[in-house]
Amino acid sequence: MNIISFFAGAGGLDLGFAKAGFRTIWANEYDKQIWETFEKNHPHTTLDRRSITDIKSDEVPDCDGIIGGPPCQSWSAAGALKGIHDKRGQLFYDFIRILEAKRPYFFLAENVAGMLLPRHGSALENIKSMFREAGYELSFKLLNASDYGVPQDRKRVFFIGFRKDLGINFQFPEAHPVKRTLTDAIGNLLQEPPLPAKHSSTNGKDCAIPNHEYMTGGFSSIFMSRNRVRDWNEPSFTIQAGARHAPMHPQAPKMLFIEQDKRMFVPGSENLYRRLSVRECARIQTFPDDFIFHYKSITAGYKMIGNAVAVEMAYALAKAIRQELEKVKEANVNLREELPIF
Repeated sequence: MNIISFFAGAGGLDLGFAKAGFRTIWANEYDKQIWETFEKNHPHTTLDRRSITDIKSDEVPDCDGIIGGPPCQSWSAAGALKGIHDKRGQLFYDFIRILEAKRPYFFLAENVAGMLLPRHGSALENIKSMFREAGYELSFKLLNASDYGVPQDRKRVFFIGFRKDLGINFQFPEAHPVKRTLTDAIGNLLQEPPLPAKHSSTNGKDCAIPNHEYMTGGFSSIFMSRNRVRDWNEPSFTIQAGARHAPMHPQAPKMLFIEQDKRMFVPGSENLYRRLSVRECARIQTFPDDFIFHYKSITAGYKMIGNAVAVEMAYALAKAIRQELEKVKEANVNLREELPIF
C-alpha cells in the first residue's frame, strides 16, 4: 500500500511502516537540515520541501494512508506550552485539511505527552473532533515505546483513524512482555569507543562506526538537577532533540543526590561521564546502523534522532494497521477490488 508522510523528519515512521510492507511514495519536510539525510536513506521517495501550509491538497498524490508527527515543541512540557496558540501547533489543522481532501483508508499522527496537560484540554478535544468530522473513526492513546521493543522510556500520544465506511474499531497492540535494555541496544559498541566532537562542524566522517561521536562541553544546572544515568540493565531515558540533554552513557555510576534539584558526578569517576553518541542515540531509537545521518553540526544529528518516532514503535503500529485492513478486505467482498492490499 502507498502512503504519504508529513513532517517526515529523518523518516523513523517511514522505516517502521516499510518494515510492515507499506511504501512511502511522497514525503514532506520543511527543515533543510534534514533533507540530505532523508533523501539518501529513502531514495525511492519523492521529497517535497515546502511548508505544509503552502501545499494544496490536489498537489498531494493519491494514497492509501497518511502518516506524520506535527511539530511537538508547542505542546511539550519542556517547551513554551503554547499548544494550538503557536503556529507550529496549528499545523495539525493543515494535516487534517489534506486528510479530509484525500480521504485515504487510514491515518496516523504522533505527538508528545504534553498534549495531555490540562491547559491543552480544549484544543486536544477540538483536534479529536476534527478528525472525526473528516470522516474517520478515531483511536487515541498514550503509549510508551519501551512496551514495543524500543530500549527507551518514551511516552507519546498516537492518533490512529480508519475511514468510517470500513467499519474498523482499532485496538492498539498489546505491550511486549520483555523490555529491551541499554545492553541490548549499545552493549556491543563498547569495542569501538566514540570520538568526541571537538567542534560543531563535524560530520562523523572519521568514525569507524558512522555517526559514533558525541557532543562535548559542560552541563547546565537544569541537566545537573536530575540523575541522567541509567544502568545497563535498564531502558534508556528519553532521547531528546537537544544535544546537550542527551543521557549519559551507562558506563558511569548514577549521579549523587546533593539537595533538591541538584546532583553531582561521583568523585573520582568524572571521566566516565559522557553523553551518548549520535549513533548510540540512533540505536536506542532503533534505527539500523546502515541508516546514515548527514549533518554539518552534530547538534543537527541529535535533533533529527530525538524528533523521530522510534522505528520499532512505528513498526508495531503499522503492523496492527495492516492487519485490520487485511481483515476488512477478506470479510467484505465489495472492498476487495478497492483495497489494493499487497
